[in-house]
Amino acid sequence: MKLRKLVLTSALVALGSSVLITGNAFAQVKEQFFPLLSYRTGPYAPNGVPWANGKQDYLKMVNARDGGINGVKMTFEECETGYATDRGVECYERLKSKPGVALFDPQSTGITFALTEKAPKDQIPLITLGYGLSVSQDGMAFKWNFPLMGSYWTGADILIQHIGKNLGGMDKLKGKKITLVYHDSPFGKEPIPLLQERAKMLGFDLQMLPVTAPGVEQKSTWLQVRQSRPDFVLLWGWGVMNSTALKEAQATGFPRDKMYGVWWAGAEPDVKDVGEGAKGYHALALHGSGQTSKVMQDILKHVHGKDQGSGPKDEVGSVLYTRGVIIQMLSIEAVRRAQERFGKGKVMTGEQVRWGLENLSMDQKKLDALGFTGLMRPIGTACNDHMGSTWARVQTWDGGKWNLSSDWYQADEQILNPMIKAGADKYLSDKKMTRRAPADCQS
Repeated sequence: MKLRKLVLTSALVALGSSVLITGNAFAQVKEQFFPLLSYRTGPYAPNGVPWANGKQDYLKMVNARDGGINGVKMTFEECETGYATDRGVECYERLKSKPGVALFDPQSTGITFALTEKAPKDQIPLITLGYGLSVSQDGMAFKWNFPLMGSYWTGADILIQHIGKNLGGMDKLKGKKITLVYHDSPFGKEPIPLLQERAKMLGFDLQMLPVTAPGVEQKSTWLQVRQSRPDFVLLWGWGVMNSTALKEAQATGFPRDKMYGVWWAGAEPDVKDVGEGAKGYHALALHGSGQTSKVMQDILKHVHGKDQGSGPKDEVGSVLYTRGVIIQMLSIEAVRRAQERFGKGKVMTGEQVRWGLENLSMDQKKLDALGFTGLMRPIGTACNDHMGSTWARVQTWDGGKWNLSSDWYQADEQILNPMIKAGADKYLSDKKMTRRAPADCQS
């Protein structure tokens, strides 16, 4: 009996020591850690590299210029996914336990789908700016997903609005034929429900042509386009698929000025190798670009000026580089917002940063102060709205550069909101989950 008590006492002491060490280790976390999932290799590297470099450089710049977030230094680690879902999940599992981790940017819709069920259990929010699950705008159903600034449903709706406007009115779409050439993946399939709804409402014929990843072989796809002779083609591509599509459109004689891409098909790598052959091609623009903004000048000064840039200097301010900068800025501002409630100068947890993401209020004054004048519209999230902005513009390639060719459009929320609610309810039903209680939203 004495021996048993001694063993039990020793076990309890060991357990207590373990808990104490764990607690002390948590209390001693001094740095906010940002996991950076990336793809610098494979067929998607030309697009993935500037995106990743923008995120890295903004972190470096804020550390150098501001000393971190209210005195909290930031660290980061990249993990190469190759745009593969299984590798993305492996990266998530490896990095999620790092001290100071509080959010993830999966950088892939497929990886986002895989992590959406893991995030609530791990209490780590997912930022999916301009990608991911369209229905996750519904924050009452998706507590941990944040499709900031737009989804594939908002993008598809804006493209239909723009085409209708150029025709002289939405009623002029009746009888038109629109073909969706899409990446055969969760990313490429996301806009289909919205386009089907718009086709039913407006009376246009919708044709859908999937392209097998990575998209280097599209001859049969564009032969179908030539045979069906659509009035417009929507390009939902990524990486090498985009430039290949433009080359095939040129080869088959389909007018590039009748082609409209999502914002992931509207960057420099998509068109620069096609050059004049892509002239007239349109794509969505979530934000501005270029090196003239204050934030880009600060990156050039504090990062590239010290030979610490993640990539070449002339890449700074390019479309996807800028998108990486914006994603990282919103991530940092979510931490800063969380600090306002939970303690300035402290490392924030996943749950605390989730609250920060749900209570972002980035008005024009704040954007100007951060150096983002002219790069993006204000964004404000809420408990029931995890997107915060549903605006985009259209840009057109002139053979050498992108030029904005429209004013801002806002997605039609009278159409989107019922679809989002129905889609979210179905997701919850399938997963045997319930909506958040209103009390969960109280500050």
